[in-house]
Amino acid sequence: MKQVEEYLKLHGIEFIKHIHPAVYTCEEAEKYCADIPGISSKNLLLQDEKKRRFILLIIPDYKRADLKSLALRFGVKKLSFASPQTLLRLLSLSPGSVSPFGLINDTDKQVELMIDRDVWASPIVTFHPNENTATLELSREMFEKYLNSLGVKAGVIEL
Repeated sequence: MKQVEEYLKLHGIEFIKHIHPAVYTCEEAEKYCADIPGISSKNLLLQDEKKRRFILLIIPDYKRADLKSLALRFGVKKLSFASPQTLLRLLSLSPGSVSPFGLINDTDKQVELMIDRDVWASPIVTFHPNENTATLELSREMFEKYLNSLGVKAGVIEL
């Protein structure tokens, strides 16, 4: 968490930090984080069948990720969720703490970022700072500034 906060401060990215009990599911997040403004999202690390293409998909928590239709949209035969080992290797994250802030650790730029249009259009976004005991609230402009600081171009899709 400290690494993320330091990175954001270093790059002039403003945020508001909310501390809460550890959350692992959308239901737990709803229970402990309901008072945090902004759109709630799911952050999913997906991989193709050959484990050569990795996609961090950010969608609103009220939408489902249909992996079969997403595979067609991304031009791959099959998509699955990346293993905890792959998540650790690529983003230095553990299950339950996946967020776009993990891209700070993707120095080889192996992970593509795809964001649902509803999240991208939201005036406020919220993500764990690589630990699920806090949530960082950013304006859309600050989120875009964060992605630009990494040199990451986000694909925007509509589910």
